[in-house]
Amino acid sequence: MGLIRSGARRVRLPRTRRGRRLAYQAVVVLTVLALAPATWMNATGGPRVRTVADAPAAPVAVVFGAGLWNGEPSPYLAHRLDAAAALYTRGTVRAILVTGDNSTHDYDEPDAMRGYLVRHGVPARKIVGDYAGFDTWDSCSRARRIFGVKRAVLVSQGFHIRRALALCEAAGIDAYGVGVAATHDVTWAYGGVREIFAAGKAAADAALRPDPRFLGPREKGVAEALR
Repeated sequence: MGLIRSGARRVRLPRTRRGRRLAYQAVVVLTVLALAPATWMNATGGPRVRTVADAPAAPVAVVFGAGLWNGEPSPYLAHRLDAAAALYTRGTVRAILVTGDNSTHDYDEPDAMRGYLVRHGVPARKIVGDYAGFDTWDSCSRARRIFGVKRAVLVSQGFHIRRALALCEAAGIDAYGVGVAATHDVTWAYGGVREIFAAGKAAADAALRPDPRFLGPREKGVAEALR
């Protein structure tokens, strides 16, 4: 039986043809299982990705948080907000739900997003903040269950938008997505790799539909913004 040294450990390889065939089949099965969530995510969300110019009309745009730099939206988040502002200016959406992390007093994504949108021409009364959008599932689930969103245009970078679409569909939202272009830098590469691993959690969330970390009472902010 063959041996492969790996430091102090030795990995034994199958010696017989049947053993090698079984090992190969096991590797294939594990690879398929590992890639299945990403395949589901792309099959579910891919056909609904649009641009600002051809996104179908919906009552609300949902913008997912993407980090702050010194209290202001990061470049990636700013690009998402620019797209949302353009959707509002074009009349594609009538209100914008900004969802992000406000887990500490010193870190407030939704208010930073709101301030950016106001500076770019969106009326404050048309912007609603979700301060407990700690991950994509929480944002989608709360958009439906807390804010009553049934149809929306989702806004995120291209590497994330398919996961957002798949999860919002699982949460009960009829959505299309705008995949915002991004510079192919280290952040973009990290985001792409992260999506491969995040797909497994997304598939579990879609199947199990857990409560978000914070649920709370229904809020009327979106309904009032649409009035």
